[in-house]
Amino acid sequence: MYQPLSFFRDLRDITFAHPHFFWLFVLLAAVAGWYAWRRNKRHPDLQLSSIEGLKGVRTLRPYFRHVLFALRMLAFSMIILILARPQLSNRWESVTTEGIDVMMALDISGSMLAQDFKPDRLEAAKQVAVQFVAGRPNDRIGLVVFSGESFTQCPLTTDHISLVNLFNNIHSGMIEDGTAIGMGLANAVTRIKDSDAVSRVIILLTDGMNTQGAIDPLTAAEIAKTFGVRVYTIGVGSRGTAPYPVSTPFGIRYQDMKTEIDEDLLKQIASMTGGAYFRATDNEHLKAVYEEIDQLEKSKVSVEEHHKKTEEYLRFAWAALLLLLAETVLRYTVLKSFP
Repeated sequence: MYQPLSFFRDLRDITFAHPHFFWLFVLLAAVAGWYAWRRNKRHPDLQLSSIEGLKGVRTLRPYFRHVLFALRMLAFSMIILILARPQLSNRWESVTTEGIDVMMALDISGSMLAQDFKPDRLEAAKQVAVQFVAGRPNDRIGLVVFSGESFTQCPLTTDHISLVNLFNNIHSGMIEDGTAIGMGLANAVTRIKDSDAVSRVIILLTDGMNTQGAIDPLTAAEIAKTFGVRVYTIGVGSRGTAPYPVSTPFGIRYQDMKTEIDEDLLKQIASMTGGAYFRATDNEHLKAVYEEIDQLEKSKVSVEEHHKKTEEYLRFAWAALLLLLAETVLRYTVLKSFP
């Protein structure tokens, strides 16, 4: 809450955005001149042959004769200063902000349809990611998907409703099949590298090994490191075997196949960029992973910001209000008898 007693604090640093309003002081001076002329005309001098009879008679009342007018003039002066838009310059202030931008890189290859997660890996990853988004209403979040190649499903945005809708539209087979981890990571870095957020994060989720793509995953990790982007990697898939979808002449059949995740690669990417690697073997583990990342990236950051221009009209508004209030109170109490 604004403190009226701080009126004189930092006055030497105040500047005015619209100083042309100071011309109104000329009008105020004219009003003061008219007031002085009118008072002299209404109260002519009293001519006495002698002032002997008035000696010893002293009163302070004549000194308060112009108090009401002076208070009103000061109040109008404050209003002119408000119109001139006072601003405080060169103020350093410590503020607390989360300031986090998050790009999510999601593997949508055919193997993500394996049913060791319910209903499958891809749907489970989408559901948990949507919950993660819902828990971070103030952050900008974007989405990149990859398979045999990669594209941006949603750039960084605070429009989380649209982002969730785009998540729901994701399905395997949208792009050429395969696992281009390097392409997915590089695309995410491209989307976040120019962000001016305090913290920039990529969450890369995959269930396989890098099998294609023009960019090596470690090269993409080096690029992320160069731009100060932290990468959290998640390997999804049960240990051992899992029911994978297999195309047959009779349609899609599920066959138990070995889960192959390049954990060494994912650990390297995370280590190089200052992130962390997580392994999720079922729905609950995956949910716990996102909760841990949420906590790691939710710590508030205290930064010192320089506010070059801070609006300071409130102190003058308080002054004008108090002056007008004082004038009103005096007019109807102590100075009631003055015209």
